[in-house]
Amino acid sequence: MYAIIETGGKQYRAMPATDMFVEKLKAEPGQVVEFDRVALVEDEGRITVGTPWVEGARVVCRVLGDIKGPKVEVFTYKSKENEKRAKGHRQRYTRLRVEGITVAGSKEG
Repeated sequence: MYAIIETGGKQYRAMPATDMFVEKLKAEPGQVVEFDRVALVEDEGRITVGTPWVEGARVVCRVLGDIKGPKVEVFTYKSKENEKRAKGHRQRYTRLRVEGITVAGSKEG
């Protein structure tokens, strides 16, 4: 069983009892987060696709903490103008543990 959820403008594949990294959420470690924007649910070969979201579907996750992604270094240079600039960026992510997927009242996971 798995579900495709949308959060932070991106889609993620959520499977029960697995960890995933999503865009940073405003949630404390140990807190339970529910996602109701579920685009697709697969359960024992049956696929349910939402238009745009599956009615009554929810994905329940527990927040494990926040992390920073790898550093991306950006260097710009313009020749003959003596212009050089170096920047870096580290994206913030929230680590989640998927505890269960609920579809129209039946709980799986």
